[in-house]
Amino acid sequence: MSAQRSDVLIIGGGIVGLATAYQAMLKRPDRSITLLEKEGQLAAHQTGHNSGVLHSGIYYQPGSLKAENCRLGKLAMQEFCAEHAIDFDVCGKVIVALDESELPALERIQERGLANRVACERIGPERLAELEPHAAGIAALHVPEAGIVDYRQVCARLGELLRAGGHQVLLGTKVRDIRALSGDDSGKGSSGSGNGSVVVTERGEYQATTVINCAGLYCDRVTRFSGQDPGAKIVPFRGEYYDLAPAARKLCRNLIYPVPDPSFPFLGVHFTRMIDGSVECGPNAVLAFRREGYRKLSIHLGELFESLTYPGFLRLARRHWRTGFGEMWRSFSKRAFVRALQRLVPEIRAEDLTAAPAGVRAQALQRDGSMVDDFLIRQDERVINVCNAPSPAATSALNIGALVAARI
Repeated sequence: MSAQRSDVLIIGGGIVGLATAYQAMLKRPDRSITLLEKEGQLAAHQTGHNSGVLHSGIYYQPGSLKAENCRLGKLAMQEFCAEHAIDFDVCGKVIVALDESELPALERIQERGLANRVACERIGPERLAELEPHAAGIAALHVPEAGIVDYRQVCARLGELLRAGGHQVLLGTKVRDIRALSGDDSGKGSSGSGNGSVVVTERGEYQATTVINCAGLYCDRVTRFSGQDPGAKIVPFRGEYYDLAPAARKLCRNLIYPVPDPSFPFLGVHFTRMIDGSVECGPNAVLAFRREGYRKLSIHLGELFESLTYPGFLRLARRHWRTGFGEMWRSFSKRAFVRALQRLVPEIRAEDLTAAPAGVRAQALQRDGSMVDDFLIRQDERVINVCNAPSPAATSALNIGALVAARI
């Protein structure tokens, strides 16, 4: 059986892969595109477990790909949602300083926000009480541009548009290898590596002139399939959440965030109103025992061994062991999780919280223990590998997709 052929083949049916396929279609409507997703549905992993925030770009290093793509991508996402009748709400958020020690960090965040052209205003407790009456804080930044959306709906619509354009979106198709197209594959006697690739899957082989890897939690492995060095390893971190009971949702109107600890690479627990009116609280950040480990006791021994023996993780753990222990303790103690939430909203009680589905973050770590903090794309003449697409990847997806599509 001969392999199916496409001009472009994209691995991964999350929001970055779908947005890249969509932008490639818009850029060259005559191009044939195939998208492969190993699960039986789109947006099954990071995208489908996303908290749904439209990020403003306030936190990111000015001039970084994250900062630039967040601003432009957010506008593109809002336009896409408006055009395709997908609900979103630019509701705004507050970043609250709980005591004097957090004011310098709050000021630095504001400076970054202004450098990134984000509308943000320093407010006092009176204005904070008007915006979020139940939030603690001696000062805050109000970021009116932040919003919320359901990224699963966005992915479903992107998939529909691709199929309507005559392109293939194939589910349940797991990639096993990528090799250069040879004369035997093409039947034309060509042996040059610049003529395309063969993507080997559990359901057969697919040929393409250009392959784009948007495999998320497995992007580093797929990068190695292509013969490139990803420059980092994906180490999975699980983020655990609670939902506010309906009677307690009045405690959070929109989005309430803490001032992040500059020594720890995660934002800390926060409150997020979802587009359906529910309110999500969290996450903490703990090592997942498998790359798709959404439950505490979900373990893949090979993947866990890979994480625990990776020098980058060992160095990160040594650097942040105190904070990491606190995150682990909150994972097993609801009371400790409640205490963390009460720092932001003192009225929260344990009975207000019900366990919610967890998410897993694909964190790219270098061997020296440093986190890859920006988008990382590596390519050769056959394959484009998106090796790191951290938050705000969902917000930025349409713009990231356009940048990747322009490399084809």
